[in-house]
Amino acid sequence: MNSAGAFYHPPGGQPYFAVAMPAPPYAPASASYPAATAVVPVQPLPTPYYSAAAAVPVQPLPAPCYAAAAFRMQPAPLPPPFRVHVRAVWADTLDAARRDMGYFAAHARCVAVKVHYPGVVFHAPVAGAGALAAEKHYATLKANTDALKPLQVGIAVCTDDGRVACWEFNLCDFDPAADQHAAGSLAHLQSRGLCCLEHRLRGIPMAELTALLRRSGLLGNRPGVSWITHAGAYHLAYLMKVIGGGKPLPGDVAGFLASLRRSLGEDVYDVATMAADCPNLPVGLEQIALSLRLPMPLSAHSLAGAGSVLALEAFLKLKPQVFRDNVARYRGVLQGLHSF
Repeated sequence: MNSAGAFYHPPGGQPYFAVAMPAPPYAPASASYPAATAVVPVQPLPTPYYSAAAAVPVQPLPAPCYAAAAFRMQPAPLPPPFRVHVRAVWADTLDAARRDMGYFAAHARCVAVKVHYPGVVFHAPVAGAGALAAEKHYATLKANTDALKPLQVGIAVCTDDGRVACWEFNLCDFDPAADQHAAGSLAHLQSRGLCCLEHRLRGIPMAELTALLRRSGLLGNRPGVSWITHAGAYHLAYLMKVIGGGKPLPGDVAGFLASLRRSLGEDVYDVATMAADCPNLPVGLEQIALSLRLPMPLSAHSLAGAGSVLALEAFLKLKPQVFRDNVARYRGVLQGLHSF
């Protein structure tokens, strides 16, 4: 017994249940109490108790407490959607990826892309708003994309019958001992599992990925196919560099956006700009995924492939459930650049 209440245990040893009974204030500590007319088996509560309806800790119930009070009826959680397997593609598995991608490209409805690159070495001057600011941001983006080499390209595809596949293409062209990079950005990627030595030894030359994408059937202005990214100006810039075989990007924003339309079509969406109109959503992609309760991809490391899956699933959930399929105003709107 404690000052808040007494726990009744029937004779015969320690039971697997306990019923909380408030102790009368006038009763001595040694007083005994009759058995309750109905004893409900309950399991001990963890501390802190986690509600099934929300993945946030709920403070333990204050004493005195009735154990049954913690077992309020909770709504049944929805069955989680399936987790997408990220296929890591190296030089020795490129042919298999090329074969598998054919079906998904032919039936694609949404394609998401995320590119990992070795940071930013050129920085934009302070700029205001409007067209001039967009041109300055693009000039910085172009300088970095033209000078640096991509490390990974993650592509996730959702077909018209709801199938999802993801490929994480690991490139071999970057040499940290010789090529420009931002040391902090590269260290961050390495902390998440990227191994530069493995990329050098087993990776794919960018020229081979260029050929694969050009022949895949994913590219071109295909009606009904949407391209998705998150905070996507740099991701799409590096994708255009890969598609273009390493050629420099166009000289201005208008030329860059025109090249995007030719290669990807009109329906390009940035999940970051969509989430910015949702007051309850955070900024980062992984934080958005947690808020939307998206299943984490099945991947050895959380890198470009996993990011493309999260961007795809975030779009597929935001579009019908939040925006009621009315996303026309987000078409072609990329953070820091003009809309299409």
